[in-house]
Amino acid sequence: MSIENITVPDLGDAMEVEVIELLVSVGQSVAENESLLVLESDKAAMEIPAPMSGVVKSIAVNLGDQVTTGSEMLTLEVEDIENVVSVDPGSDTEPQVKAAAIGTAKAATMAPSNTTSSTINIPELGTEDEVEVIEVHVNPGDEVAVDQALITLESDKAAMEVPSPEAGTVTSVLLAVGDKVKTGSAVLELLTSGSDEAAHAEAVVTEAQVAPVKETQNTSQTVAVAPTTSQTSSTGVNAQTDGSERQHDRFYAGPAVRKLARELGVDLHQVVASGAKSRILKEDIYAFVKNRLNTPQAPGSGLAAVADIDFSQFGEIEELPRSKIHKLTAGIMQRNWNAIPHVAQFNQADVTDLEDFRAELKAESERKGVKLTILPFLLKACAKALIEYPQFNVSLHSSGEYIIQKKYVHIGVAVATEAGLVVPVIRDVDQKTIWQLAAEVIEVSDKAKQRKLSREEMQGACFTISSLGAIGGTGFIPIVNAPEVAILGVGKTDIKPVFIDGEFQPRKMLPLTLSYDHKALNGVDGGLFSTYLVTLLADIRHLSL
Repeated sequence: MSIENITVPDLGDAMEVEVIELLVSVGQSVAENESLLVLESDKAAMEIPAPMSGVVKSIAVNLGDQVTTGSEMLTLEVEDIENVVSVDPGSDTEPQVKAAAIGTAKAATMAPSNTTSSTINIPELGTEDEVEVIEVHVNPGDEVAVDQALITLESDKAAMEVPSPEAGTVTSVLLAVGDKVKTGSAVLELLTSGSDEAAHAEAVVTEAQVAPVKETQNTSQTVAVAPTTSQTSSTGVNAQTDGSERQHDRFYAGPAVRKLARELGVDLHQVVASGAKSRILKEDIYAFVKNRLNTPQAPGSGLAAVADIDFSQFGEIEELPRSKIHKLTAGIMQRNWNAIPHVAQFNQADVTDLEDFRAELKAESERKGVKLTILPFLLKACAKALIEYPQFNVSLHSSGEYIIQKKYVHIGVAVATEAGLVVPVIRDVDQKTIWQLAAEVIEVSDKAKQRKLSREEMQGACFTISSLGAIGGTGFIPIVNAPEVAILGVGKTDIKPVFIDGEFQPRKMLPLTLSYDHKALNGVDGGLFSTYLVTLLADIRHLSL
């Protein structure tokens, strides 16, 4: 057994690179070619594999450290090192390797000529394996400059941009997203003017693509390994790229992160990076998805913006600012409408007896100083329905793997104010009397209109009631207020003929619309809940059972 020092491989033109991920820990056994850590230059990120199997004895670097070629990364306890290939820097091997690599790189691109069509090929990748095209940045007819990104490739270890070695006009693109390519594969046809500047740029790129093999000295037991991807992908390809020119189009993310983003349909340009040097991590993707599902977004987020029109050309106008509540509500409604597959269940409740009973309580209501509307009865009936059908008293976890079943019954009541719509929450509705609910509805409604509601008084609802009864209308479809899974829309009571015992009788009918999230509930659930609610309101004696 011996202890081997594993050092940073040759980094080509990069002076210092940053350690952005440590993939192993002390005491961990690693196999040959297993990734040890991730380094990032200003051009690309690269994973550094173990040159041999062994056990990690110590780690010499920390996250955020700046390292250079030859810096010690860690030590491995290995059985022997006899089979490690070394290159004598004094021999002819290194120049031969470099010359061969330069030859391959130059063969990958055609020398520019005056007004000619050149085929741009994939430069030397340092591997015979195929890599995937994950982005195509240009289209036929586009003008491209030297070093402008043409495509983005992704291997198992890194993502890399392939720049144009010449300026010109794209005449045809010879590959598409998802294609598998390798060194020498044709990328596109480019119509070039063949200036000396373009030829000079090609020479710089091809030289930068070559990374000399780092020496391995058995006598000092120091091993330097080559990165899994060639220096073409880590430093050379973008050697002449000024990051400020296209900074708004770029982001830093590894192959696994890019793959996860594609699977979840996430635009990485919109993700806030938390990793070193603004690198996007998997955790950032999950946080982005969770926030999109559970926090309000600006109105129209994720949708193509409607073009603004100068309406003053048609007549006199005035620009009126929207209140904070109006803007917040708009964002929430947009989010909920986009994220929830809505289903609406329509029904009518015969509230003739309930209204007669409420009229009988008018004197007692005046003595108590409490105005008794139909809303406390609706609250009580909905609470009982939520207990009877607990599948409505849930929230979906953002992972989609499970639901959160709530053991309490808090119901939100939408209140219209001059500043906008707010939804105070009545807590433990199932444990309160009709009179208690009536008093609390008046209290929270007054506080809402005076803008005195606390944040806590608008949180924790399991279900929401939105009533337009005092305004009118035969019905409406309310939008579910996520993370709740259902909401009840209440219209205006109307007298209608109902066929009872062989004849039509005038009855007071209350239109109800139950909107619910089809991800959490099915049509049969909506039908059962709605029918049960109608039964409770038709005969309020059921509320006492």
